[in-house]
Amino acid sequence: MKYITPVMLFTVLLLSGCMGAGDTSDLQAFVDEVSSKPRGRIEPLPEFAHYSPFTYSAGALRSPFESPVELRAMQMELKGNRNVKPDLSREHEALESFAIADIQLVGTLAKAESKKLNALMKASDGSVHVVTVGNYLGKNYGRIIKIDDDHVEIVEIVPSGDGGWIERPRTMVVKESAGGK
Repeated sequence: MKYITPVMLFTVLLLSGCMGAGDTSDLQAFVDEVSSKPRGRIEPLPEFAHYSPFTYSAGALRSPFESPVELRAMQMELKGNRNVKPDLSREHEALESFAIADIQLVGTLAKAESKKLNALMKASDGSVHVVTVGNYLGKNYGRIIKIDDDHVEIVEIVPSGDGGWIERPRTMVVKESAGGK
């Protein structure tokens, strides 16, 4: 109670200073000036063209997820080849335990007496194997069919997707080391 009286007195004095009989003629003159100016004109909203819905007319066309006709014909041709199949009765070779992506061709060499080229294949475990035409490598029954100085040609036998098998040719090129030859 002791503090309320001075606070109330201070508030009354503060409010009485704001309520003085001050001159508001300058404020009234500003309001009159703004009111006398011509008012701005707001543009009407633009007319929008009538929306016409899009009619999808490609419903009768080939689906983009289906193979083109030429590819379908080739697939039918591949489907009919039931003579291709891997020899599951033969003994597997060392490089057949690696995926073909994990094997690199690092070079070729020829024996002096036979002049027959052999290839040097490096597996992902670091081992180097000497292979010749007819050897197998990779998990897809890949068989070496040709060895040249800078590449080896391989034919893999892969599933066709319809219960059969197809041959897929592949070429491995000599991988050069970072330091050159």
